[in-house]
Amino acid sequence: MRVCTLVGARPQFVKAATVSPALGEVGINETLVHSGQHYDKLLSEVFFEELGVPSPAANLEAGSGSHAAQTGEIMVRFEQFLQETGPYDAVIVYGDTNTTLAGAIVAAKSNISLAHVEAGIRSFNWLMPEEINRILTDRISKWLFAPTQLAVNNLENEGLVKNTILVGDVMLDATEIFIERAVQLHPLDSIIPYSSGEYYLSTVHRPSNTDDIQNLQSIFNAFAQLPLPVILPLHPRTKAVLSAIKIPNNVEIIDPVGYLVMLVLTRNAKRVLTDSGGLQKEAYWFGVPCTILREETEYPETFKNDWSVCTGADQESIIDATMSQPSGPQCQFGLGPEGSASSMIANALMQKS
Repeated sequence: MRVCTLVGARPQFVKAATVSPALGEVGINETLVHSGQHYDKLLSEVFFEELGVPSPAANLEAGSGSHAAQTGEIMVRFEQFLQETGPYDAVIVYGDTNTTLAGAIVAAKSNISLAHVEAGIRSFNWLMPEEINRILTDRISKWLFAPTQLAVNNLENEGLVKNTILVGDVMLDATEIFIERAVQLHPLDSIIPYSSGEYYLSTVHRPSNTDDIQNLQSIFNAFAQLPLPVILPLHPRTKAVLSAIKIPNNVEIIDPVGYLVMLVLTRNAKRVLTDSGGLQKEAYWFGVPCTILREETEYPETFKNDWSVCTGADQESIIDATMSQPSGPQCQFGLGPEGSASSMIANALMQKS
C-alpha cells in the first residue's frame, strides 16, 4: 500500500512523527510532503533529527497569502506532485489548516481515498477558518480517525458515523513518546531561570486576540496582575502588533521555541494561558491547569472539575481563572480503545485498503 501524507505546519509534523513509524511497521509505504504553508526555521534538519524522523520527500513551497490564494496554490502544486509520483492508494491529512483542506480536495478530485486524522473536532464557531477546513475535510474522507468520543458524536450527528473510527489522539502519543527526549536534550534551567511551578506559560496568536488591540491589551493587563512571571514565546502574528500595547514587567518574551522545548516548558508551568488548541491538550496531559484565552474550545472534556476554563480576553475572568485551582480529578481524555492512536490508524488503513 502506498500513501502520501501532506503536512504544512509544525504541529502536523509532530503528529506525523508518531503515525509515520506505525505505518512502516505494518508495511505501508509512505511519502511525506511539506506544503510549505508555514515557513518555520524550527522546521529545520535539527527539528527532524530531534524527533527521529526523516525529512519530507518534497517541499511544495506554496508560501503564504490569503486563505483562497494559499489553498489554491497548495492544490495546484500537490496535484502535480501526485500525478508525477503516483499512483497512491490513499492521502493522509491532519487537523484543520489550509493544507488539510487543499490536500483533501485534491485527493477527492483525483479519486484517491482520503484519511483525516483528528476528524470530528468542532468549535461550532464558523468565524474560525479552521472550523470550515475541518468540516469540509470530514465530508469527503473515507477514513475519519476521531480522537475522542465527543468527536465521534459530532460525526454521528452529521451523518458520518459509517466512516468514523475512534482511535484516540495522536498528540497524546507524541507527548508520551517525546517528553523524555525533551527533558534530556533541554533541561528546564537551560531554557529559563525558573524552577518548576515558578512561572506561567502563555501563547497568544489567534486573530481574535492579535487583530483586536483592545483584546490584546486586556490579556496583557490581566498578566500584570498575576503573582508569577509569564513566559511568552512570541508568535510572529503577535510580534507584529506588540508595539501597539503596554507590556507588563512580569511578562518575559522569548523567541519562538521548538516542540521539545515547549513540552518542557508546559510540563513545568504553574498554569498555561493560551488560545492554542494543541497546547490546551498538552497542559491537560501533564496535569497543568489551563486558562483558555478564547470564548470556546474544541476540547470541552477538559472543563471537568475546572482543569480548563474559557475566559476570552476579559481581564477579570483571566485573573480569576488563573488564580483558581481544579476542584477534582481529571477525566480520561484522548486515550484510544487500544492505547496507541498511531497503531490503530495504521492497522485500519491496511484493513480497509
